[in-house]
Amino acid sequence: MSEKSLFAVLLRSPWWISFVLVAVIALVAGALLPEQYKGVGMLGGFPFFVIGCMALWRQRNLPTAAETEQVLQTLATMNWRDFSALLDTAFTRQGYSVLPLKGPCDLQLEKKGVLTVVSAKRWKAANLGIEPLRELVAERDRLQASNSVCITLGQVSAKAREFAAQNRITLISNGDLVVLTADTFKTL
Repeated sequence: MSEKSLFAVLLRSPWWISFVLVAVIALVAGALLPEQYKGVGMLGGFPFFVIGCMALWRQRNLPTAAETEQVLQTLATMNWRDFSALLDTAFTRQGYSVLPLKGPCDLQLEKKGVLTVVSAKRWKAANLGIEPLRELVAERDRLQASNSVCITLGQVSAKAREFAAQNRITLISNGDLVVLTADTFKTL
């Protein structure tokens, strides 16, 4: 499914938006369609109901804004050794085998034969530009990894986001980083 499709956007949006769409479709169908077609028209909202249920299920354990802010502050005060250990634990819980690396990439993840390289050492940098991403792509290609991930707490420039999208780099920051490490923080 395309990341820009309506259903993909709704899955990433708050769950209640899909349910509002269901209500709007039902109201419009009930008001505008002839009596014999109202029921069928109202069923047009069913796919949005399913998407709303899926979004609700995915979002059921997301941290609150206060929890997110607290975790981000904690992450910002960590030293590299503790932060890398946290990432190692978080990725291991997701079923990856984790190997520390030296150089532009900090971790190599392997799951079901698929290699992923992770650059996280600059997680405290205030701004993330293109240069660390270029290094990440070069190292990914050198190691013949399928995927690459860059982790940061800082702001990602528009050019860096564009470069990441063009070069198959997954950017993990702020809320995504909190979700990645949430289970690990609960056990600490």
